[in-house]
Amino acid sequence: MSNVIMKLRGVSQLQEARVNQENTVEINQRNLQVNELSFDVPVSGTVYGTLLNYQGAYKAFESQMHEKPYKAPPKKPVLYIKPKNTFASHGAAIPLPEGVSELQMGAALGLVIGKTAKQVKADEALEYMKGFTVVNDVSIPHESVHRPAVKEKARDGFCPMGPWVMEREAITDPDALNIRVFINDELKQENNTKHLIRSIGTLMADVTEFMTLYAGDVLLVGVPENAPLAKENDVVKIEMEGVGTLKNTIKKENDVVGGDII
Repeated sequence: MSNVIMKLRGVSQLQEARVNQENTVEINQRNLQVNELSFDVPVSGTVYGTLLNYQGAYKAFESQMHEKPYKAPPKKPVLYIKPKNTFASHGAAIPLPEGVSELQMGAALGLVIGKTAKQVKADEALEYMKGFTVVNDVSIPHESVHRPAVKEKARDGFCPMGPWVMEREAITDPDALNIRVFINDELKQENNTKHLIRSIGTLMADVTEFMTLYAGDVLLVGVPENAPLAKENDVVKIEMEGVGTLKNTIKKENDVVGGDII
């Protein structure tokens, strides 16, 4: 079994627990199934997303990089923020805004920072991590990356995370994790972190060269190409090898309050 840190609804503190490969949770000397627990968001810091860090996503956009307004490929990581209003837990509803028919599901490995990280060396990056979590970097489909897509990526409930933070020691090689996205139990996307342009260590080094990450912050390694679309009432499940499974349902925005259906 592996150690995780989780936050349950109605409990103010983070809790330690143990999980096995079948996602059975051992907490307070009791063995429970994931669907028996009501999760809250397991992190509280700033979430930073990374664009174009998968080889396929970069190649799909490469032809536009030499045109206006970009004029050249990026030399540093292209970052954006998922603010706190976007945070949602495992099992919460993802709000579908009025007038939008589909949302893009962004399967992303989240690097949860464990201590202040500034000018980190690539080969020491794992020492600064508390662990890993599964993130759905939800967005309204859009093409441009010239300006921050705040309206498309920073909507309420557009960053489900969890169900827990898996200890870093449980993941032998985070640069070789299988990622699978299911919509209504149908496999829609499959990729692997071995296809990252910047490995986890390199990404940490490049980001912390010019900005400081603090304990509790989360750095997303990126979203693979061909992110699947989901519509109202679709059940979205993201499986991250060794880290966990994040599950949420798309519901009309006007029917969702605080992640719950009314």
